[in-house]
Amino acid sequence: MNFEPEFCSNESEVISKVIVSYLLPELGYPPDSWNKEVRLANIRLDFLTLITPILPFVLNKISPPAIIIEAKHPNENLARYKRKLVRYLVNLNARYGVLTNGKELKIYERNADEEIRLIFECLGREITAKINDIRAILGKTKLTSIPVTRDTDIQQHVNTTNVAGNKKTYIRSASQDSTASDQLSQDITGNKIENAGNKIENDRSKMRVISIYHNKGGVGKTTVSVNLAAALSRKGKRVLLIDMDAQANTTFATGLIKFQFEEDDNIINKYVYQLLESGDSNFIADIARRSDGFNTPEVDVIPSHIDLIVHQDKLTQIAVSRSRLIVKLRQVQDDYDIVIIDTPPSRDLYAEIPLIASNYLIIPSDLKPFANQGLNNVKNFVKQVNEYRESVARDSLVLLGVLPSRISTNSQYLKHTFPRQKKVIHDRHNLPLMESIIYERTALSASVSRTKKEGGLEIPDPKSIFELCEFESTPSAEQSAEDFESLAVEVLNKIGLK
Repeated sequence: MNFEPEFCSNESEVISKVIVSYLLPELGYPPDSWNKEVRLANIRLDFLTLITPILPFVLNKISPPAIIIEAKHPNENLARYKRKLVRYLVNLNARYGVLTNGKELKIYERNADEEIRLIFECLGREITAKINDIRAILGKTKLTSIPVTRDTDIQQHVNTTNVAGNKKTYIRSASQDSTASDQLSQDITGNKIENAGNKIENDRSKMRVISIYHNKGGVGKTTVSVNLAAALSRKGKRVLLIDMDAQANTTFATGLIKFQFEEDDNIINKYVYQLLESGDSNFIADIARRSDGFNTPEVDVIPSHIDLIVHQDKLTQIAVSRSRLIVKLRQVQDDYDIVIIDTPPSRDLYAEIPLIASNYLIIPSDLKPFANQGLNNVKNFVKQVNEYRESVARDSLVLLGVLPSRISTNSQYLKHTFPRQKKVIHDRHNLPLMESIIYERTALSASVSRTKKEGGLEIPDPKSIFELCEFESTPSAEQSAEDFESLAVEVLNKIGLK
């Protein structure tokens, strides 16, 4: 059979001509061993193939499919759908995934270490010539001799995490290949650090604390904080997310503000202020709560409240309040791998406390003139913080880099303006630029603004970008999720965690 692109003018023809009429029969799969258009919760699959027919049809992690096949329109870019296929492979414990639009065919494999890698690709018109190579990977006889489901596979999908003694079980997402930059991290004074993770702690078991800070608002601090936390949690990391901003945007974004009236406010007596006001009570295990419908798995959150601003003068007069977060985080260092702190766009106490308590700093910036001009203020502020850190025997804060965020996807901007803006970061401000880029897409704002009807009222129902993909798998959402997947990989590499 010939697979010239003109033979497939739409997705239905890719299915009928490439998959059903040729590929599955050539691989040895009779009709009773595969299922078309299977739906399971929010997952819709074009094809599943089973090692042996199972009747009635059962799909779960103990009886996984051997192959998942996704067919796309010939004009679709297959790269857009890689992340969705990865999610399906992990959630369903499948070993192989196939993407094809008739013009191309790609085969991905999930190994025992939860890595998803491209192991074969060819043009559509080359499929007949390379069918033996494809059969050697996906043939029914080949797969029958290889156990797809192993106890270790199942165990690696299941993790437990702890908040105030409560355990939960969740499915862990696959990690992608590292795309971290070889660019050196540095402290805020410009001293190069060959391995950011070695600056403060070499022990991989130690908890890492990362502040997300810029003194200019509107650069995407909260978006970065919540979705980075979500990405790390999906990679099996135990994550604590702390909201230090009185605007409480992180608290809202993680689904913890559901109430409509002041009398129903269930946060005001149990949020980050209580954590800071006393050294003898209100510990993290007492204040932390689970995000609500935000992510799978959910993350632990120390919420904030608009009332936080009222207490600033009182805390400022208590010198020890600056270091209380250090002490309370130390008490839970065995409970979390990573702590993410969303900070206010200011240079006051509520910005100082996170920078004093953190090991690492990420500076999100849209790279526009005001944000870039504000970088000098950020550097000066961090230098002052480092003086205090030195007085309490803490090493200088390690800067992971300036993170381009809220970046336009306009092609002319990316071609002409964006390179010049990035050059300014290094040439004028002597700061490292992170390799990851968070683009401004409609899906990111849509994920936070979601609502649902409950009792006749519109209740906030925000989602992480990853959770949004489960409900609305649009190209915008998938691309944004890939942005944060890349950021999570880069951060893990720079802080010495895998």
